[in-house]
Amino acid sequence: MPLGNLTSQFFANLYLNELDYFVKHKLKAKYYIRYVDDFVLLSKSKSQLEKWKEQIDNFLKENLKLELHKDKSSIISLSKGVDFVGFRNYYHYKLLRKRNVRKMENKIEKYKKYEIPKEKMCEIFQGWNAYAKWANSFELRKRINSGINSSYPPMNFRIAGCISTACCCAIF
Repeated sequence: MPLGNLTSQFFANLYLNELDYFVKHKLKAKYYIRYVDDFVLLSKSKSQLEKWKEQIDNFLKENLKLELHKDKSSIISLSKGVDFVGFRNYYHYKLLRKRNVRKMENKIEKYKKYEIPKEKMCEIFQGWNAYAKWANSFELRKRINSGINSSYPPMNFRIAGCISTACCCAIF
């Protein structure tokens, strides 16, 4: 099914419900977060995470005929941040992915060159800002807003407050 299709999200949640049960009730993982087909397990013990990763990999292969993605399945320290659901998540804060900031900056450059009309730029910024406000990004959003407003024709946007909390140790 196409990526982003609502039915693919529904079926991923339905199909991976068995994984949720396995992780929470069989492995007894206290901190487990899943969003569609991405999930994070938290533990203070690296050896515990390695053991769980092997058990989950076996469960997925045997019961659901799935495999963990070799390049995206890793055990990492929380201090390095975990890339999950569009953010780089750290213990006490989260940041936007750099590529998402670059994409917005590229759109501002196109707007300055009159390649994007004012109304479209307004829509783009409002959507990006709604996403960005979930990260610790107040200063970044002010800078992006200034970049748009310093261009011709000027636009005025209101920057909303930030919400910040996230903690992760391993992503599979």
